[in-house]
Amino acid sequence: MQRNKHLFTSLLTIETAALALSVIGPAQAADKKADGTWTWTVPGRNGGEARKSTLKLKTEGDKLTGKISAPGRQGAAAREVDIEDGKIKGDEVSFKVVREFNNNKITQKYNGKIEGDTIKGKVEFDRNGEAQSRDWEAKREKD
Repeated sequence: MQRNKHLFTSLLTIETAALALSVIGPAQAADKKADGTWTWTVPGRNGGEARKSTLKLKTEGDKLTGKISAPGRQGAAAREVDIEDGKIKGDEVSFKVVREFNNNKITQKYNGKIEGDTIKGKVEFDRNGEAQSRDWEAKREKD
C-alpha cells in the first residue's frame, strides 16, 4: 500500500510539473515575441534608392526597449537612435522615435501588431505642421 501511495504521489508531482511548464512556457514565449532584429525599406525621395531601416527590440515584461537605425539622405551614414516609451501588450507594440535634424526635433510614433515574423502597423509624424501617417511592415531577421 505504501508503495502505491509513493507511486501515486510521484505521478501527481510529475503531472503538476508538466502542467506548470505548459502554462509558463507559452507565456514566456509570448513575452519575447517582439525580441529580435526587424527590417523594412522606405522608398527614396523622388524615385531615389529605397532605404533600409533596422529595428532591434527587447522585451522586459510589458516594456519594450531597443534601437532603430536608418541611413541618412543621399547616402549619408546610418544613424542609430533609442526608441522611447516602448510597450507591448499581447501582440500589439508601440514606441516612439525622436530624431533631430538641423536643430529641429522630429517625433515618429510607431504602432503595430505582431503576426509571426511580421509587424504591420502605422507610423505617425508631423510634416510641415501637418499630421501624416503611413503604413509600415517589418520582417524579423533570421538569427
